[in-house]
Amino acid sequence: MTHKESVLARLNWAFSSFGQDLAALPEEAFDKNFGEKTRTVADIVYEVNLVNDHIGMTIRDEDPFEWPEGGWLVAPEAEKTKDVVIANFEKSRAKTMETAESFSEEDLLKKIQTDQGESNILGQLYFMAWHVGYHSGQLNYIQTLIGDDGWHWS
Repeated sequence: MTHKESVLARLNWAFSSFGQDLAALPEEAFDKNFGEKTRTVADIVYEVNLVNDHIGMTIRDEDPFEWPEGGWLVAPEAEKTKDVVIANFEKSRAKTMETAESFSEEDLLKKIQTDQGESNILGQLYFMAWHVGYHSGQLNYIQTLIGDDGWHWS
């Protein structure tokens, strides 16, 4: 398996699982606050999308936007409903996959400078897959908090 085949498979799995987790959650879960320090589903997805978009800009050699200051990201008020959250996630997913698919095997190993230091495109794509998977676990936990302990991945 090539690097490209491997990272595309990992991204597809992470995005598919995350999308299925979102679809399984009821509307009221998207802006539900479970405590003073918790994040909502909408907030988590907003961060996932921003990370994907920021890294995507970096690996496409575009000038990425300044990362928002101030701790945990909070979704804008207009982006907290299930339909909007899922639509925004799907848009970010499509752009990320389009970007990942555009690179050759050689391109993937190209050194790039990120906010965290030197990396390569392949490493950044794997990070995105890991990051989405990490937050999928948070969605799974939120499912249990609302009484759903079912497995929603196919």
